[in-house]
Amino acid sequence: MLPWAKAKTMQLHLDEISKMVASRAHGVVLMDRAGWHTTAKLNVPKNLTIILLPSRSPELNPVENIWQYIRANWLSNRVFENYDAIIDAGCDAWNRLLEQPETVKSIGMRKWAHIGQN
Repeated sequence: MLPWAKAKTMQLHLDEISKMVASRAHGVVLMDRAGWHTTAKLNVPKNLTIILLPSRSPELNPVENIWQYIRANWLSNRVFENYDAIIDAGCDAWNRLLEQPETVKSIGMRKWAHIGQN
């Protein structure tokens, strides 16, 4: 959980993703066109390629559904006492989701991306 969505925090995120890519492999990161995703301030690691989704197309971005699921199941209809409580709840929700890889897979699946595949 990071407190801001800006170029500096996006750089931290890309650096972490890059560390998880296997040696001699290459990762692809799909992103919307938020300002912190498209800024020239980013230094994209050599083992990653960014593919920007078309503008105003959240239906193409499975992460939008992941956030919706997290909010609906663990974060909605709550009042948080302070900033730390917000961070704790967000981290707890994320960790709960990570314990459910099949749920993540089913939320992020796009049937149209698998037409003709078994």
